[in-house]
Amino acid sequence: MTVFRPSSSRLSASRVALAGGIALSSVVLLSGTAFAHVSVQPQGEAAKGGYATVNIKVPNERDNASTVKVEVNFPLDHPLASVMPQPVPGWKAEVTRSKLSKPLELHGKKINEAVSKVTWTADGSKIGPGQFQQFPLSLGRLPEDADELVIKAIQTYDNKDVVRWIEEQKEGAEEPQFPAPVLKLSAASDDHHGGAAAPSGAPSASADDKAGHEDKTASHKETAAADSSDTTARILGVLGILIGVAGVAFGVLAGRRRSL
Repeated sequence: MTVFRPSSSRLSASRVALAGGIALSSVVLLSGTAFAHVSVQPQGEAAKGGYATVNIKVPNERDNASTVKVEVNFPLDHPLASVMPQPVPGWKAEVTRSKLSKPLELHGKKINEAVSKVTWTADGSKIGPGQFQQFPLSLGRLPEDADELVIKAIQTYDNKDVVRWIEEQKEGAEEPQFPAPVLKLSAASDDHHGGAAAPSGAPSASADDKAGHEDKTASHKETAAADSSDTTARILGVLGILIGVAGVAFGVLAGRRRSL
């Protein structure tokens, strides 16, 4: 009786395939966990001293529960006088303000309080398993003496689980398990509204556009004139050739008639 035994090469190939599959599964699971954090994402530029629109992105990390409440907390050491939530269907937003130990000055007025928290509560909607939701905010003015804002978040599920995204990243250390969302601030712009002002003495955009349009129009007219002249010359040349051919043919015919 012959017993089949797999060769060592086949066993090695099988073991390599199994190890590769396990490694790939581990990478997928770890990457899914790493990217499932609550985060803050600016829409465009978030410049120091200016205003910005941001999205609070909240993914659902549970496969057996839904998110029903999201709370974000703003630092009072770099207070924001204005935080306005954009309405999100199925969610109710509540803005909480707190007294400041040192008043802010905004548009020439002193502000004695700032927004410390925004809370969204499910009102007919939830963030289900495998889903995420974005909560838009308008922020301003952003601080001029900071490179980033740490916006701590708390996520509540309908099974009463609470996840606190409040751990700050330490320099040189690994990413914490529950990192707090961080808004990176870019260099201050000249007009404090996210866009640089035009340099003094520079021609206006409308003047430049008009000048460019006039140049293009003149160039187009010159090109059209040149094309027209070239076309006319070609037509006249063809007519001259036809007339010449006709004259030669007429002369040949006339000569034959005389010889007859």
